[in-house]
Amino acid sequence: MFQEAAQAAAVVRTQLAANAAQVAQLAERLRRTPPRAVVTLARGSSDHAATFARYLIETRLGLLTASAAPSVSSVYDAAPALAGTLMLTISQSGASPDLLAVVSRARAAGAHIVGLVNAPDSPLAQLADELLPLHAGREQSVAATKSYIGSLAATAQLVAAWAGDAALAAALQQAPEQLTRAWQHDWSAAVARLTPASNLYVIGRGLGLGVAQEAALKLKETCGLHAEAVSAAELRHGPMALVRAGFPLLMFTQNDESRAGVTQLAAELAAQGADVLLAGAQVAGATELPTEGAHPVIEPLLFAQSFYRMANALSLARGHDPDAPPHLRKVTETL
Repeated sequence: MFQEAAQAAAVVRTQLAANAAQVAQLAERLRRTPPRAVVTLARGSSDHAATFARYLIETRLGLLTASAAPSVSSVYDAAPALAGTLMLTISQSGASPDLLAVVSRARAAGAHIVGLVNAPDSPLAQLADELLPLHAGREQSVAATKSYIGSLAATAQLVAAWAGDAALAAALQQAPEQLTRAWQHDWSAAVARLTPASNLYVIGRGLGLGVAQEAALKLKETCGLHAEAVSAAELRHGPMALVRAGFPLLMFTQNDESRAGVTQLAAELAAQGADVLLAGAQVAGATELPTEGAHPVIEPLLFAQSFYRMANALSLARGHDPDAPPHLRKVTETL
């Protein structure tokens, strides 16, 4: 896990160059013939990347984006009306049977399939109308890291080209260097605070919600720590009832329109005595986790990179092996 997460900068650098021409052609086609909606399809860490994709597509392109429920096709044998839609399928292995079932039905229903897949010779890659390889190379760790960050970068590259967003395209070119620096940030304060923990919330909003979801998953699978991802907008709608003095919360806030609300929430929680670990801002009473400032779309990638190093260290501090999580394997063949 440690070695592969450290490769994220090189993955993104390779991916941006290798996919540039194909992304430009796809973006031109999408502008010429816009889909009526976008449907994302993924499981696990890739589904957290799909959360990022939804916020990015809806905020930058104004195009309705929804997450497909694979069981609709694989279990219930139903066929949603997907004609004229773009299905954005994200997968590290490209081998999960339920995803393959959904993609097959979606193609038959008239959806255009774009695959963000790390295994270019996988069944899912072969089913896609257009393939944008993640170029993460072999990923042996059960806990996906570099492929997750690669999925975020690939989505951002596509949306930047599709929307004609020159500022985002330029910011992406700086991402490999920023990821290198993000890997070096010291989050040992979080290791110390979370080593004895048994439960926590991981909080994000908007473009940062997918990273909160990803962090919560990694804390469960590598650290044996029960973590629940919650939107900052949803915490007061019930989950706040569990927050007591000393209750840990890991919070992410990128520098966009959501920051004011997240930092206000962090300040309120810290004032109530909660143990707030905050990445992306400074708030009185909260423990600041150092971050690499960047374009707000790029910051979630950098949060994930710094988090992965911390999660690996936390796993070891809690007596776990991050490379051998119990009951898990690399390719999850959900039916």
